[in-house]
Amino acid sequence: MGQIVWRLIERHDLAPEPLFRAAGIDPAIIHDPHGFIERRKSDALMQALAGRIADPAFGLQAARCWHPSNLGTLGYAWQSSSTLHAALKRLVRYWRIVIADVAVRLDESPEGVEFVHTPPALDSASDGIRGDIAMAVIYDMCRTNYGGAFRPLRLAYRHPAPADARPYETFFGCPVAFGADANRLLIGRTEADHPLPTGNRDLAAVHDRILVEQLARLDKANVVARFRVSLLERMTLGEFAEEDIARDLHMSRRSLQRRLAEADASYQSLVDDTRRDMALRYIRDPAKSATDITFLLGYSQQSVFTRAFRRWTGMSPSEFRSRKSLASA
Repeated sequence: MGQIVWRLIERHDLAPEPLFRAAGIDPAIIHDPHGFIERRKSDALMQALAGRIADPAFGLQAARCWHPSNLGTLGYAWQSSSTLHAALKRLVRYWRIVIADVAVRLDESPEGVEFVHTPPALDSASDGIRGDIAMAVIYDMCRTNYGGAFRPLRLAYRHPAPADARPYETFFGCPVAFGADANRLLIGRTEADHPLPTGNRDLAAVHDRILVEQLARLDKANVVARFRVSLLERMTLGEFAEEDIARDLHMSRRSLQRRLAEADASYQSLVDDTRRDMALRYIRDPAKSATDITFLLGYSQQSVFTRAFRRWTGMSPSEFRSRKSLASA
């Protein structure tokens, strides 16, 4: 994200390096894909920008300053997602790799899919600027994948209303509210589930594997993330007994059971959840047969996979594919 802010500063004919240094930030951090900027230093930088840039909505211009590489593997996973719905799920799942101290979630309703971004401070001017930057970039990420016709249903900001809200409404092309409980971007159900021309399920699966590994490295104490890394690596081999994964995590079976219980999880629940998630991804790929999916999920027989799939969805794999084909026809 430091790279995006760097370019944003340059857009306003300011020199980024002295501003970074004045805020206590080593400018070299923008070249470190694993570097994090402390919140107090980020606050100092945002306050300095607010004092030097006359436009109070300058954060919206961050939409012209981002590139998928700024978000690392997550940026490319976003690009290869099959729908905006899938892309937003990935963004929420792996958000902590990019920004560690801002909570995000996805709220779903018949109306649509809402990305909810909640900064930690209630009355921080710096968080208001960061919110402008974040929502502008996410909006433009959606437009990049969907196309220029993309329009959200509405947007809400946590920060107070500016003296002139017109720049926000013009930029997003939808109603914009202020003083909300969080920063919120609502996308209509049709737009959220529309197949994207940039979607590539095989690439997305590769990126997911890398992102899971990054999450595990980010927090070695996160036994669930580490469990999933081991499981994904072993799944096609069919060798993922509890003892195998405990050995990969350098702990005993009993220690693994205890650590998973502390995280409100279990070996069987994680295996089942992971298989379900991967099955729903694979089944949408017409190039993969039921036999292929059976192998990829580590099942010994196709009939066992079929029974599991019916338990997850209420349909057989072939019925699920037929309904999805009719829905997209």
